[in-house]
Amino acid sequence: MLKKTTSSSLQKAIYDLLLEHSLSPSQIRGQGYDGASNMQGEINGLKTLILNDNPSAYCIHCFAHQLQLTLVAVAKKHCDVDQFFDIVANVLKIVGSSFKHRDMLREDQEKKLDELQVLGEFHTGSELNQELELQRPGDTRWGSHFKIVRNFITLFSSIINVLEFLASEGENYLERSVAKSLVNDIRSFEFVHMMHLMLKLLAITNDLNMALQRKDQDIVNTMKLVGFAKRQLQGMRESK
Repeated sequence: MLKKTTSSSLQKAIYDLLLEHSLSPSQIRGQGYDGASNMQGEINGLKTLILNDNPSAYCIHCFAHQLQLTLVAVAKKHCDVDQFFDIVANVLKIVGSSFKHRDMLREDQEKKLDELQVLGEFHTGSELNQELELQRPGDTRWGSHFKIVRNFITLFSSIINVLEFLASEGENYLERSVAKSLVNDIRSFEFVHMMHLMLKLLAITNDLNMALQRKDQDIVNTMKLVGFAKRQLQGMRESK
């Protein structure tokens, strides 16, 4: 377990691992990282440090990370999508940032699961931990957006109940005002429609993203997966 993630620490860890298996760093023929500065920095990045020792260790930007960055950039060009995630982020900020609010969410979800079990509907206990995923999605981790939207739908009614409580019983005027505004936002047809549309869209790209990160993936199969995802997306575009 690395205690530091500086480029020099990562380089040493890689070289030590190679030596453990009687391999020389001079045999490295390829590198692949995300866009973090400690990885891709042109002066002191891990890529550069290894290239200085071995010019044959060509570096390629992580395909999965490029996909995530592209999706974020394209999505933010669409004002409705950008606004949707702004609303989601604001909801997560008020509901997920406080232990008290998270406990309220958990209690409401537990109550609903108990009611479903009484009605004979089967559910596992995993739903009780869904609120742990209610964290603001990072721009460089588009896969987290899929989890956020999926869990937001699962907890939708509980989120509304918590916001309604805060709208009337919040600690101060600002909290009550923000909660009331967010309740109106997420109850709108536009928000609910975008939420389900994004879930469908992100499910396609999430499957591709997960496949790209598999260690046993090969380039031929990868291109087939890219083509399949493109056909699915094109089908969504052409559907009425």
